[in-house]
Amino acid sequence: MEDRADAAASPGLMRTVAALKHRNFRLFWSGQLISLMGTWMQNMAQGWLVLQLTNSPFLLGLVSAVQFLPLLLFSLVAGVAADRTPKRLMLLATQGGSLILALILGLLTLFNVVRYWHVVILAGLLGTINAFDTPTRQSFVIELVGKKDLMNAIVLNSSAFNAARVIGPALAGLAIGKLGMATCFLLNAASFLAVIAGLLLMNVPDVAYDRPEETMVWKKIGEGLHYIWKTPIILSTITLTALLSTFSMNFSVLIPVLARNTLGRQAEGYGYLMSALGIGALAGSLVLALLSHRGPQRGLLLSGSIGLCVFQLFLSLNRSYPLALLFLGLMGWSMITFVSTVNTTLQLNVPDNLRGRVMSVYSLVFLGVTPLGSLFSGSIAHIGGAPAGLAAGALVGLLSLAVVMFWEWRQRRAGKDA
Repeated sequence: MEDRADAAASPGLMRTVAALKHRNFRLFWSGQLISLMGTWMQNMAQGWLVLQLTNSPFLLGLVSAVQFLPLLLFSLVAGVAADRTPKRLMLLATQGGSLILALILGLLTLFNVVRYWHVVILAGLLGTINAFDTPTRQSFVIELVGKKDLMNAIVLNSSAFNAARVIGPALAGLAIGKLGMATCFLLNAASFLAVIAGLLLMNVPDVAYDRPEETMVWKKIGEGLHYIWKTPIILSTITLTALLSTFSMNFSVLIPVLARNTLGRQAEGYGYLMSALGIGALAGSLVLALLSHRGPQRGLLLSGSIGLCVFQLFLSLNRSYPLALLFLGLMGWSMITFVSTVNTTLQLNVPDNLRGRVMSVYSLVFLGVTPLGSLFSGSIAHIGGAPAGLAAGALVGLLSLAVVMFWEWRQRRAGKDA
């Protein structure tokens, strides 16, 4: 009986980690797991540093806006670069640049000479690097695993991201209290070495799928945008992502203000709040890994977006620290369900030669709109506190979801009538 149970359990376990059978993906995934812990440590420490330097939710939102503004400006060009450049070589350059910037911020903080304008400039430079890194990294995954294991690879990447989201902020909260904020920045700089080592050890052909001499860059961008416009499932998915990213996912601005000003917590308590978001997202990504063999499902995308907004609304009405941890965990679960399903839906519905450009638009609407969202949430939090910012984002998100669902219903009805 036990042998039969083990045999039945084994296929389910193998489906959960199917993408890890690919050596190149194992190198990529393990390097990302280490590096992302450092990234989350830096994200948390940077937000706390800005609050200490300025005591202003608006200026915290401004730093976030500056960091993500390059994604808004350069994502489309970066998508063409991702199609025209061997992706492994591009990632080696972007990861090396990120290492240098984290090292500079760490040294400035260590020697107690850091100023607000230093953080702003370094955030802008990091955002410029990320504008090229993000679409390249997103579209590189399919080259490591193929289409069959793509959703599993995306979900496993999400698992690594959210495991890091759990561990990184918790470590950062402890490190800030005992060793200072500079430790977080310096450890992040060191963590990029894991990604660089993995990229160097990979055995992948350094080829580009698009020939540079074929057409002008702007025409290439136009081809990608035209494909999105003419493909309803991609258009509606990207539109919903843009709206929720702008109004409902501004955690880097609102959670530190919620922790300090509403819940009366210091760095350690803030770290646990961010870790709760990560625990929920990690749990959600593990469930998605079990379901990944079924491919992306529209129901998961919609339920994830509804859950994100509803639990955020509950969080805005709450003043209890334990309940805040619970609501953030549920928000994390909902968010990862939505984001992973969006990512897979896009990648499985686009041809290879357009993948970089379509994923650059995804990067633009998922991360590039952050300047708008950060200023939106930061301004509301500056006037009415973090609860007001959370409530506004949740309500606008629910309205956005209703509009997109109505548009999809109209499209389906028009198709039947035709």
